[in-house]
Amino acid sequence: MFDLHVATFAMVSYEFINSAANITTVGILVISAIAAAISLHHSQAFNQISAVLVMERDMRSPEMQESFRFVENELPFKMRNEEFRAQLEAIGFIDSRVHLEINVCNWFNAMGTLLKNNLVEESAWMDLFSRLVVHYWEILAPVIAIMRRKRGDVQYANFEYVAILAREWLEEHPSGRFPKKVPRMTLKDPWLEADRART
Repeated sequence: MFDLHVATFAMVSYEFINSAANITTVGILVISAIAAAISLHHSQAFNQISAVLVMERDMRSPEMQESFRFVENELPFKMRNEEFRAQLEAIGFIDSRVHLEINVCNWFNAMGTLLKNNLVEESAWMDLFSRLVVHYWEILAPVIAIMRRKRGDVQYANFEYVAILAREWLEEHPSGRFPKKVPRMTLKDPWLEADRART
């Protein structure tokens, strides 16, 4: 009788230990899954920050700064040249050493690709770049229209996409997203009167 009781106790103890081990294993798996989800979230946030910082760095590069300067100062005059426009319309290679506007179009198109594929967070990106996108879309739209004559609407479609989003964002946030509870600083403009008199 004593031996049967010890055998039963040993069997119960084994079943209890086995059940406890299974519950512990499930608990560890759940905790691991939660930790992995948190890690993935942080990894995605880091990747988004990295993407924005890389695009910001690229925009500040000497090559891109020269391209932006070209678009602002020279492109309106170059667009009056028939040969310049014909180079944009022709299918094939466009020399970005002559057509620096292509660098700017490519940069904004890459931005649109990142946003469209949710690789960067839209609100933060718009807070940084929305005005710039709309401004350059307005300048570069005639260039893109010429390129689309033979290439179709796919040409710089992601630039167009980000320009649409930026316009919508600016309509919703005409003064940006400055926190309402934070009082604005008063700026002194000592040259305002002199500059207004000049114009």
